[in-house]
Amino acid sequence: MSRREEFLSGERPEDVAIYLAASAVDNIGKLAAYGEEIEDGVVLTIPGESGRSAFSKVAGKDAMAFAKEAMDEEGEINADLTGGSCPACGSEDLDYVFAFAEERNEEVGGLYAEGDVIHAYAHCTCGTAFSDRWVASER
Repeated sequence: MSRREEFLSGERPEDVAIYLAASAVDNIGKLAAYGEEIEDGVVLTIPGESGRSAFSKVAGKDAMAFAKEAMDEEGEINADLTGGSCPACGSEDLDYVFAFAEERNEEVGGLYAEGDVIHAYAHCTCGTAFSDRWVASER
């Protein structure tokens, strides 16, 4: 099982995952050495603070500030983090996705009582930032 698969199943809650489209990054080949190269980009699964720092460097935005911006608009992000459906334009082409996991918390209730929750924040090629979240075991 890859680090990304472990993250998406809730087994790596201390990590963050970052999808970067080849079209949004200058030197995708260099980044591929640190992650999982896919057809149209790369997915990095990195320990928390290092991952947030890496996201800030490649996306040019603070990871948590971007997450806060994206929370205002709900959309659909694919469970593998490499695409989605932009609520503004309907495009499935994303520049990047930043995701983290939050462990199950029955005291909070709702979605969090059901299992580990994946929080994902995307930036569409049209410029819209949006978010999605789901229970790790349900997608």
